[in-house]
Amino acid sequence: MVWKTALLLACAWTVCQAGEKDVLELSDDDFSTRIAEHEVAVVMFYAPWCGHCKRMKPEYEKAAPTLRANDPPVILAKVDCTEAGKETCSKHGVTGYPTIKIFRNGEVSQDYSGPREADGIVKYMKSQVGPSSKELASVADFDKFTSKEEVVVVGFFKEDSDLKKAFLKLADILRERVTFGNSADEAVLKKADVNDGIVLFRPKHLANKFEPATVKYDGAANKDAIEKWINKNYHGLVGHRTRDTSKDFENPLIVAYYAVDYTKNPKGTNYWRNRILKVAKDHTDFNFAISAKDDFQHELNEFGIDFVAGDKPLVFARDAKNRKFAMKDEFSIENFETFIKDLKADKLDPYLKSEPIPDDNEGPVVVAVAKNFDEVVTKVDKDVLIEFYAPWCGHCKKLAPTFDELGEKMKGEDVSIVKMDATANDVPSTYDVRGFPTLYWVPKNNKDSPVRYESGREVNDFVEYIAKHATNELKGYDRKGKEKKKEEL
Repeated sequence: MVWKTALLLACAWTVCQAGEKDVLELSDDDFSTRIAEHEVAVVMFYAPWCGHCKRMKPEYEKAAPTLRANDPPVILAKVDCTEAGKETCSKHGVTGYPTIKIFRNGEVSQDYSGPREADGIVKYMKSQVGPSSKELASVADFDKFTSKEEVVVVGFFKEDSDLKKAFLKLADILRERVTFGNSADEAVLKKADVNDGIVLFRPKHLANKFEPATVKYDGAANKDAIEKWINKNYHGLVGHRTRDTSKDFENPLIVAYYAVDYTKNPKGTNYWRNRILKVAKDHTDFNFAISAKDDFQHELNEFGIDFVAGDKPLVFARDAKNRKFAMKDEFSIENFETFIKDLKADKLDPYLKSEPIPDDNEGPVVVAVAKNFDEVVTKVDKDVLIEFYAPWCGHCKKLAPTFDELGEKMKGEDVSIVKMDATANDVPSTYDVRGFPTLYWVPKNNKDSPVRYESGREVNDFVEYIAKHATNELKGYDRKGKEKKKEEL
């Protein structure tokens, strides 16, 4: 009995360490020889102290055994640039961490630009090796291919045809995003009951009674039409939205956030998904998805949610205009149905993340928050220069006294200097704010077309820009930004 327990523990340890062991640890001494042994390898050049590297490490290890077992295999490796791999990292121009490169037969092929989650890494690298559409030469191949835990698209072609040509062209284009297979085997065609056609197979863990497990293409032999069909059907009525696939889901979109986990708790995950499906099937003018609350905490923060207690989903929506809406009632099929009907009837107030409107806003720099943005930027009868900042941003802190000085210089002018904390307030979709500080010039006669400010950040740079672009010439400066003499005023 003791030896059986020991054996079980040993096996458990082996399983736990499988991913780590499947990632090759290479150094200056063996990098060149070992990497040349493999047709395709991915190498992560890292530093042990790097936060991004630490976050990616478990995902990398999770992807390794799956890719090693792929046909053809893809090997994952790593090199510590701070210790045994310094020379190798220098040779390959590594200046930041992690730097990830794809090697083919020992030589660098390209930089890795795919996802950094395990599933995404696997999917991306599978698309980089072998044909864009896998040939299914037997029923066994077909059964194995369609039992994948992902959507697959299979072309069944007894002979060459225009549909087959369009299918294979599209497979080449979409190989990084969609898994394609094709077959001309008589037994496979008979089992699928398709002679010249394309079928999308949904993974078994997403099977439900509200939509078919397979969808057959019935359009023209045109790759654009096939792509449109794939996009429409790929995620089904209620898709599993991950960080890797979030861009696939367009507005108008309704997302249910809860403990989505198809690895550890598929039954519990589908318990709630099936209830969402029951309602979603009657509202196909919206896109629906489920997302793991822990993976999308940043989105929950946009709705003022710092922590999700309990098991029931939280439901949030964005309409076609990207306005945000929150379902305030506890989740139930009845409440969910009411929320969607009210949303479609425009009976709900959009959710707006906003700081309170300042009691005193008479300073040289006007403070904008989401609730007063229209008042101080869009509707004010002045040109506006607005800075979107983050309180923790060093460049923003450095700019603050300059912006205050600029505000003083623009007193009495037909120009308003404004700042907004973009981390605490919803930024209108007209403004593309991805880093801090981001500045925009908003002409008073064209508030719908703000212009990103890309000039210098000294006071004189701002004055010259404003003087040149102001709708009305400034009282204190000419069009070149030169201060006017008193007799000119």
